[in-house]
Amino acid sequence: MFSELYPLLAQRSLTITIAALSEGQIRVNVIPHSRSEDSKVNEQITYAHKNEVAPIPDAAIKALTTPISLTGRAEEIDARLSSVLLEFVESHTQLQGSVDRASAEIAEAVKAIDERNRAKSKSKTASSKNESKADVRNKSEGDSPKPADTLPLWWTDGSVSPPGAVAPEPGSPVAQSDGSVGSKEPQQSEEAASHGSESDKA
Repeated sequence: MFSELYPLLAQRSLTITIAALSEGQIRVNVIPHSRSEDSKVNEQITYAHKNEVAPIPDAAIKALTTPISLTGRAEEIDARLSSVLLEFVESHTQLQGSVDRASAEIAEAVKAIDERNRAKSKSKTASSKNESKADVRNKSEGDSPKPADTLPLWWTDGSVSPPGAVAPEPGSPVAQSDGSVGSKEPQQSEEAASHGSESDKA
């Protein structure tokens, strides 16, 4: 009996009960115990994963602790117990293997989703930083005056000739800033004329 149960004992502990019934019958129960790992299989699926990862059904997890019970006369139990236990252990081992594979697949899916979400978060952060730098650069360029927005020196300063214009000769009429026309002569000539008038009067 114990050689048939050993593959199951290697995975979880068992409880075996034997009880006498009426009319010379007995009942043998083999009850697998639950493990802490059984309840943690689906705990790795959080709110961020539930829409993409399916949990292992509770029925499959509970089946890992489903007991087996044999009832009959002692000689009948002796004849059937070995084959029944072999079948029970084989079925349980297959179910445990399926649960373990599903748990590993869930762990891989959860890891892949977490890595994808982290990559998206980093991408959004980098994009936001680039947009902020671009806004600052555009604002700086917008504050500096463009060549087309500034008036040339010959437009604001009357003493500067516009491009392609010929400088006026001394004494020739020039346009003043008030719109009148006057002659532009050197200051020395005006001073000489003034001194000449004074000497004539003397």
